[in-house]
Amino acid sequence: MRLPSSAHAAQPWRIHEFTQDFRLEDVWALPTPGGPDDFPDLVRQVAAGDPAKRLPGLARALWNARFKVGALLGWDGSATGVGSRVPSIRERLPADLREVPSGPGFDSLPFTPLYLLANEYAAEIANGTMHGVMHLGWVADERGGYRGQMAVLVKPNGVPGSAYMAAIKPFRYFVVYPAIMRQIERAWQTRSVEPGSAPTPAGSCGHSRFA
Repeated sequence: MRLPSSAHAAQPWRIHEFTQDFRLEDVWALPTPGGPDDFPDLVRQVAAGDPAKRLPGLARALWNARFKVGALLGWDGSATGVGSRVPSIRERLPADLREVPSGPGFDSLPFTPLYLLANEYAAEIANGTMHGVMHLGWVADERGGYRGQMAVLVKPNGVPGSAYMAAIKPFRYFVVYPAIMRQIERAWQTRSVEPGSAPTPAGSCGHSRFA
Protein backbone atom coordinates (compact mmCIF):
# COMPACT_ATOMS: atom_id res chain seq x y z
CA MET A 1 0.00 0.00 0.00
CA ARG A 2 1.31 3.41 -0.96
CA LEU A 3 1.70 5.78 1.99
CA PRO A 4 1.88 9.57 2.31
CA SER A 5 5.30 11.19 2.56
CA SER A 6 4.64 11.91 6.22
CA ALA A 7 4.84 8.18 6.99
CA HIS A 8 8.54 8.37 6.15
CA ALA A 9 9.25 11.88 7.41
CA ALA A 10 7.71 11.22 10.83
CA GLN A 11 10.03 8.30 11.61
CA PRO A 12 13.34 9.04 13.39
CA TRP A 13 15.38 7.46 10.60
CA ARG A 14 19.06 8.25 10.30
CA ILE A 15 18.57 8.61 6.55
CA HIS A 16 17.08 12.09 7.11
CA GLU A 17 20.45 13.42 8.26
CA PHE A 18 22.22 13.28 4.90
CA THR A 19 19.63 13.13 2.11
CA GLN A 20 18.16 16.64 2.36
CA ASP A 21 19.05 17.26 -1.29
CA PHE A 22 17.12 14.17 -2.42
CA ARG A 23 13.42 14.13 -3.26
CA LEU A 24 11.16 11.63 -1.53
CA GLU A 25 9.58 9.87 -4.50
CA ASP A 26 7.64 6.96 -2.99
CA VAL A 27 6.71 5.45 0.38
CA TRP A 28 5.18 1.98 0.62
CA ALA A 29 3.91 -0.19 3.46
CA LEU A 30 5.27 -3.66 2.81
CA PRO A 31 3.08 -6.77 3.30
CA THR A 32 5.60 -8.27 5.72
CA PRO A 33 4.02 -8.65 9.18
CA GLY A 34 6.35 -9.92 11.86
CA GLY A 35 7.96 -9.45 15.23
CA PRO A 36 10.51 -6.95 16.51
CA ASP A 37 13.52 -9.00 15.41
CA ASP A 38 12.42 -9.94 11.88
CA PHE A 39 13.94 -6.97 10.07
CA PRO A 40 17.09 -8.88 8.95
CA ASP A 41 14.81 -11.32 7.11
CA LEU A 42 13.28 -8.47 5.14
CA VAL A 43 16.64 -6.97 4.19
CA ARG A 44 17.98 -10.34 3.11
CA GLN A 45 14.86 -11.07 1.06
CA VAL A 46 14.89 -7.73 -0.76
CA ALA A 47 18.61 -7.95 -1.51
CA ALA A 48 18.16 -11.44 -2.98
CA GLY A 49 15.25 -10.45 -5.22
CA ASP A 50 15.42 -10.67 -9.00
CA PRO A 51 12.58 -8.63 -10.56
CA ALA A 52 13.78 -9.38 -14.09
CA LYS A 53 12.89 -13.05 -13.53
CA ARG A 54 10.28 -13.10 -10.77
CA LEU A 55 7.86 -10.33 -11.69
CA PRO A 56 4.80 -11.44 -13.65
CA GLY A 57 3.93 -10.65 -17.26
CA LEU A 58 3.61 -6.94 -18.00
CA ALA A 59 5.62 -5.80 -14.98
CA ARG A 60 8.55 -8.02 -15.97
CA ALA A 61 8.34 -6.82 -19.57
CA LEU A 62 8.44 -3.18 -18.49
CA TRP A 63 11.31 -3.85 -16.10
CA ASN A 64 13.39 -5.58 -18.77
CA ALA A 65 12.50 -2.96 -21.38
CA ARG A 66 13.89 -0.25 -19.11
CA PHE A 67 17.29 -1.92 -19.00
CA LYS A 68 17.30 -2.59 -22.73
CA VAL A 69 16.62 1.08 -23.40
CA GLY A 70 19.24 2.01 -20.82
CA ALA A 71 21.81 -0.11 -22.61
CA LEU A 72 21.00 1.54 -25.95
CA LEU A 73 21.18 5.07 -24.52
CA GLY A 74 24.16 4.49 -22.27
CA TRP A 75 22.26 5.18 -19.04
CA ASP A 76 23.74 2.32 -17.08
CA GLY A 77 27.43 2.32 -17.99
CA SER A 78 30.18 2.57 -15.40
CA ALA A 79 30.67 6.27 -16.20
CA THR A 80 27.15 7.07 -15.00
CA GLY A 81 27.26 5.22 -11.69
CA VAL A 82 28.19 5.84 -8.09
CA GLY A 83 31.77 7.02 -7.76
CA SER A 84 31.84 8.24 -11.37
CA ARG A 85 28.99 10.59 -12.26
CA VAL A 86 28.09 11.15 -8.61
CA PRO A 87 30.02 10.65 -5.35
CA SER A 88 28.75 7.93 -3.05
CA ILE A 89 26.45 8.93 -0.22
CA ARG A 90 28.75 6.89 1.99
CA GLU A 91 31.19 9.82 1.84
CA ARG A 92 28.70 11.98 3.75
CA LEU A 93 27.68 9.42 6.37
CA PRO A 94 28.28 10.38 10.02
CA ALA A 95 31.29 8.65 11.55
CA ASP A 96 29.19 6.21 13.59
CA LEU A 97 27.31 4.97 10.51
CA ARG A 98 30.55 4.38 8.64
CA GLU A 99 31.52 1.93 11.35
CA VAL A 100 28.39 -0.24 11.25
CA PRO A 101 27.93 -3.09 8.74
CA SER A 102 26.85 -1.91 5.31
CA GLY A 103 24.46 -4.84 4.99
CA PRO A 104 24.02 -7.44 2.26
CA GLY A 105 24.78 -6.67 -1.34
CA PHE A 106 22.18 -7.22 -4.04
CA ASP A 107 22.22 -10.39 -6.11
CA SER A 108 20.82 -8.95 -9.34
CA LEU A 109 20.34 -5.19 -8.98
CA PRO A 110 23.01 -2.47 -9.22
CA PHE A 111 22.49 -1.16 -5.68
CA THR A 112 25.39 -0.48 -3.31
CA PRO A 113 24.57 -0.98 0.39
CA LEU A 114 25.24 1.96 2.70
CA TYR A 115 24.42 0.85 6.24
CA LEU A 116 22.40 -1.65 8.24
CA LEU A 117 20.93 -0.94 11.66
CA ALA A 118 18.48 -2.87 13.83
CA ASN A 119 15.49 -1.25 12.10
CA GLU A 120 16.90 0.58 9.11
CA TYR A 121 18.79 -0.22 5.90
CA ALA A 122 19.79 1.93 2.94
CA ALA A 123 21.35 1.27 -0.45
CA GLU A 124 22.13 3.62 -3.33
CA ILE A 125 22.09 3.49 -7.10
CA ALA A 126 23.07 5.93 -9.83
CA ASN A 127 22.69 5.96 -13.60
CA GLY A 128 22.26 8.46 -16.39
CA THR A 129 18.80 9.52 -15.22
CA MET A 130 19.12 9.87 -11.45
CA HIS A 131 20.93 9.17 -8.19
CA GLY A 132 18.64 7.18 -5.92
CA VAL A 133 18.37 5.66 -2.46
CA MET A 134 16.24 2.70 -1.45
CA HIS A 135 15.46 2.83 2.27
CA LEU A 136 13.94 0.00 4.27
CA GLY A 137 12.60 0.44 7.78
CA TRP A 138 10.89 -1.72 10.38
CA VAL A 139 7.93 -0.01 12.02
CA ALA A 140 5.29 -0.84 14.62
CA ASP A 141 1.84 -1.37 13.15
CA GLU A 142 -1.62 -0.66 14.53
CA ARG A 143 -2.10 -4.28 15.67
CA GLY A 144 0.87 -4.40 18.00
CA GLY A 145 3.18 -6.12 15.53
CA TYR A 146 5.71 -4.86 13.03
CA ARG A 147 5.99 -4.53 9.27
CA GLY A 148 8.40 -3.28 6.67
CA GLN A 149 8.30 0.16 5.08
CA MET A 150 10.13 1.15 1.90
CA ALA A 151 10.99 4.63 0.72
CA VAL A 152 12.59 5.70 -2.55
CA LEU A 153 14.52 8.96 -2.63
CA VAL A 154 15.86 10.40 -5.88
CA LYS A 155 17.95 13.22 -7.25
CA PRO A 156 17.12 13.47 -10.99
CA ASN A 157 19.96 14.14 -13.39
CA GLY A 158 18.88 17.54 -14.70
CA VAL A 159 15.85 18.23 -16.89
CA PRO A 160 16.11 14.93 -18.82
CA GLY A 161 16.20 13.01 -15.56
CA SER A 162 13.15 14.84 -14.22
CA ALA A 163 11.29 14.19 -17.47
CA TYR A 164 12.18 10.52 -17.31
CA MET A 165 10.97 10.19 -13.72
CA ALA A 166 7.68 11.88 -14.62
CA ALA A 167 7.19 9.67 -17.68
CA ILE A 168 7.60 6.39 -15.81
CA LYS A 169 5.52 7.37 -12.76
CA PRO A 170 2.21 5.87 -14.02
CA PHE A 171 3.93 2.59 -14.87
CA ARG A 172 5.58 2.46 -11.44
CA TYR A 173 2.39 3.13 -9.52
CA PHE A 174 -0.06 1.02 -11.48
CA VAL A 175 2.03 -1.87 -12.84
CA VAL A 176 5.51 -2.34 -11.41
CA TYR A 177 5.10 -1.52 -7.72
CA PRO A 178 1.86 -3.50 -7.24
CA ALA A 179 3.57 -6.53 -8.80
CA ILE A 180 6.63 -6.03 -6.57
CA MET A 181 4.40 -5.84 -3.49
CA ARG A 182 2.72 -9.12 -4.40
CA GLN A 183 6.08 -10.76 -4.99
CA ILE A 184 7.39 -9.50 -1.65
CA GLU A 185 4.29 -10.81 0.12
CA ARG A 186 4.60 -14.29 -1.43
CA ALA A 187 8.29 -14.51 -0.61
CA TRP A 188 7.68 -13.30 2.95
CA GLN A 189 5.00 -15.89 3.59
CA THR A 190 7.29 -18.70 2.44
CA ARG A 191 10.62 -17.36 3.71
CA SER A 192 13.10 -19.76 5.25
CA VAL A 193 13.94 -19.68 8.94
CA GLU A 194 16.77 -21.03 11.05
CA PRO A 195 17.05 -24.85 11.19
CA GLY A 196 14.91 -26.26 13.98
CA SER A 197 12.60 -23.26 14.24
CA ALA A 198 9.07 -22.88 12.98
CA PRO A 199 7.97 -20.29 10.40
CA THR A 200 6.80 -17.02 11.92
CA PRO A 201 3.00 -16.66 11.68
CA ALA A 202 1.73 -13.35 10.36
CA GLY A 203 1.60 -10.81 13.15
CA SER A 204 3.55 -12.91 15.64
CA CYS A 205 6.81 -12.01 17.36
CA GLY A 206 9.18 -14.55 15.86
CA HIS A 207 12.95 -14.18 15.93
CA SER A 208 15.18 -14.76 12.91
CA ARG A 209 18.67 -13.63 11.98
CA PHE A 210 21.03 -13.54 9.06
CA ALA A 211 22.79 -16.83 8.49
